[in-house]
Amino acid sequence: VRLIVRSQSEIADSIKGCETFVLSNTNGITLDYALKGCESLVIATGARPSVDLTGPAKVDCLNIQKQVESCKRQDLKRVVLVSSLCAGKFIHPLNFFGLILIWKRLGEKALQRSGLNWTVIRPGGLNENEQDLKSQKVLFSGERTQQEGSIPRRLVAKSCIEALKTKDSINKIIEITSNKENPKTTMEKAIKTLNI
Repeated sequence: VRLIVRSQSEIADSIKGCETFVLSNTNGITLDYALKGCESLVIATGARPSVDLTGPAKVDCLNIQKQVESCKRQDLKRVVLVSSLCAGKFIHPLNFFGLILIWKRLGEKALQRSGLNWTVIRPGGLNENEQDLKSQKVLFSGERTQQEGSIPRRLVAKSCIEALKTKDSINKIIEITSNKENPKTTMEKAIKTLNI
């Protein structure tokens, strides 16, 4: 496992032993170098709320395009993109932060048109809840089927790994939220049963 992080990123103790590339920008040369020899990439970058309303365009669209192009040059086999529930929806409170959901959808489209084997994971609101993770069950569904809900970041990471291991998730948009009441299932079962 290799981490490719921005200079201001905080790295959790549990993954500090991984090989790490710190990039101050995501231009083609540095990205190509960081991805050399990799088989797959999970793109989990995202714009933060800021007074700079161009942040979502830069991070959630333009940088995704750069990462996709680098993946093609390095001949990666799989790419999983973490996007957001309601990506592409125009009338939504999150769009007050520089039309973030519109830019996220454009980033998704860049990956979809790339010719790479892709999966888009659209999580609900991210939370830091680390308690009772084992009792939280992920609800997997197809595109534009969930409008609200939340999910711990760790379960989003777990779903990304599950997508990499699930052949049926290739070329699919999968929305995820979690709570204790959801029926227990796997991504693979949900894709087959719900025809995602």
